[in-house]
Amino acid sequence: MTARKPRGRLQARAKTDEGLRTERKKIDDARKGDRASAERDADGVVDHARAVADAVLSAARLKADHVSLRPRRPAEAGAVVGERARADLAVRGERASADVTLRSDRKDRADALDALLVHERAVTDAYLLTERARSDDAVAHRDDFLGMVAHDVRNLLNAVVLNLELLRQAEGGDEPAPPVSAAANRIRRNVARMNRLIGDLVDVTSIDAGKLAMAPIQGDAAALVAEATETFQPAALEKGVSLSAEVPAGPLLAGFDHDRMLQVLANLISNAIKFTPSGGKVKVRVEAGRGGLRFCVSDTGMGIPASMLKAIFERFWQVGKNDRKGQGLGLYISKCIVEAHRGRIWAESKAGTGSQLYFTLPLSSPRRRGSPARGAARDKVRPARRGKARADRRRRS
Repeated sequence: MTARKPRGRLQARAKTDEGLRTERKKIDDARKGDRASAERDADGVVDHARAVADAVLSAARLKADHVSLRPRRPAEAGAVVGERARADLAVRGERASADVTLRSDRKDRADALDALLVHERAVTDAYLLTERARSDDAVAHRDDFLGMVAHDVRNLLNAVVLNLELLRQAEGGDEPAPPVSAAANRIRRNVARMNRLIGDLVDVTSIDAGKLAMAPIQGDAAALVAEATETFQPAALEKGVSLSAEVPAGPLLAGFDHDRMLQVLANLISNAIKFTPSGGKVKVRVEAGRGGLRFCVSDTGMGIPASMLKAIFERFWQVGKNDRKGQGLGLYISKCIVEAHRGRIWAESKAGTGSQLYFTLPLSSPRRRGSPARGAARDKVRPARRGKARADRRRRS
C-alpha cells in the first residue's frame, strides 16, 4: 500500500494549474470588459459626430430656405424636398455601410487576438509540461542518488558500530573503563541519530514521490503500544521522566503496518520526552472507539500554543527559531503514515500545561490503493477475451 496521494509536486502542480486557469479567466473577463467599454465609447463618439452633422445640415437647410429671394413654386419646392430626401437616404446608406465595416473590423481584430491568445497559451502550456518533465527527471536522479548515498552511509555507520564492539572486546575485561564506556555510549547514540535522520530523509523523498511503502497485516495495537513504551524506557529514565502505558487487558486487533506504526509512536514518544522537563510524566494509551482505535501520547511539558497546533505537522517545523533538537520531519512523516492508514492525527494543548497528540486507526484493514481500478480493468478485459474466443471457434467451424 502507498500513501493515498502523492504530496509535494502533484499538489503544487494542481495549485499551479488551478491558479493559471483562474488568472486566465480573469484576463479574459477583463479583456472582454475593456473591449466592450472601448466599443461603447467609440460608438458614442460616432453617434455624437453624426448628431452634430445632422444638426449642422438642418440649420443650413433652414437658413437656405429663409434667405431665398423669391418664394418657391410648388414644383420647385417638391424638387428640393425630393433632392434632400435622396441625399438623406444616401447618407443613411453610407452610415449603415460604415457600421457594417466597423463591426466586421472589430470582429476580425477580436478573432485575431483570441487566436493569438490561444497560441500563446498553448506555447506556455507546452513549456510548462517540458519544464515539469525536466523537473521529474531531476527529482528522479536526486532520489536515486539519495538512495545510494543513504545505503552507503548506513553501511559506514554499521561498520562504526561493529568496530566499536571490537574495540570494547579488545579491552579484555567484561566491563570497560568508565571513560571508554561513556565514549562508546555517545558513539552509539550519535550513530542512532544519524540512522534516524537518514531514514527520515528517505521517507520524505518517498512521500513526495507518492511511494511511501506500507505492508498492513492484522496486529495487536495494545502490544504495539507496550513495545514502543518499553523501547523508550531507558531514554525516559536517563532524563528523569516517568513513562507509562495504559492498555486494555485484551488484544486490540486492527490492520496496520507494524514497523510504520511503531515509527509513529516512536516519533510521538521521543518528542514528548524531549520537551518534558525532568520530573515530568509521559503517558501512552490506546482505546477502542467508535469505528476504530484512538491512540494518545500525553506529556506534562511546556505545551504548544494554539496557533501552532496544525503547524507542528508540517515538514521542517521547529518549536522556535533557536530550536536545534531535530530536523522537524518526525511529525510530518507520522502524519503521512497515519493518513496512509486512513486515519487522522491531531494535537491538543495549552501553553504551559502539557500536550496531547492523538491519532486514529480504523479497525478494518486498509485496502491497497488501486486494487478496485485493477479489478475493474480485469472485468473489462475478460468479456472481450471470451468474445474473441467465441469468434475464433466460429471461424474454425
